[in-house]
Amino acid sequence: MEALLKIAFNELGTEEISGTQHNPEILKYAREAGIKGISSDEIPWCSTFVNWVAWKAGLQFSGKANARSWLNIGTRVASPEPGDVVVFWRESPQSWKGHVGFFLGISPDRKRVYCLGGNQGNRVSVSAYRLNTVLAYQRLAPAEKLVIPEPTLQTGSRGKAVVALQDALKLLNIDVGTSDGAFGPKTETGVKELQTRMPNLTIDGVYNETTRDLLESLFQA
Repeated sequence: MEALLKIAFNELGTEEISGTQHNPEILKYAREAGIKGISSDEIPWCSTFVNWVAWKAGLQFSGKANARSWLNIGTRVASPEPGDVVVFWRESPQSWKGHVGFFLGISPDRKRVYCLGGNQGNRVSVSAYRLNTVLAYQRLAPAEKLVIPEPTLQTGSRGKAVVALQDALKLLNIDVGTSDGAFGPKTETGVKELQTRMPNLTIDGVYNETTRDLLESLFQA
């Protein structure tokens, strides 16, 4: 969840503009995440923000503006970790109303949940909510099933295995451009960047057996 949290923390301080103007960044969250009907930064946007961050990180997202839509996304967990989605109820557990953000931790007295989210005090912020208002913690998976291809792939290789390699590298925040199935200079550079993450590994840009083992171990971690 490191990539997800980095994306979310980079948005800290984004806030609504009072009056008739609207913050284009907040409208961008809705537009890029494909959420319709958001034409104002005064429309509740906590779920919109979580959708945008999850989409940006290549993870599952609800595509809906209501907070409780997240109750059906991902895998429900009892022991949350930073970056998991946390869904709260508002007014009552039976109400349709809610709030959603990214879990950061629980206060020492176990009465509050710290949450990084949008529309918290009309901005992206870290706020505390009562622990007894939590409906669920949800852990997100990649939007598409992760495939770790078999070696060997190198400059000149083409096909679905290269697409899978490119997609996997991007989930590690390694920029290889478009997943076009062509192992070119960008993909070679991406493999080299991957190879730097293991001491004493030959950095040659060739996706071989050892590099595959490294890729698999990073995702398992």
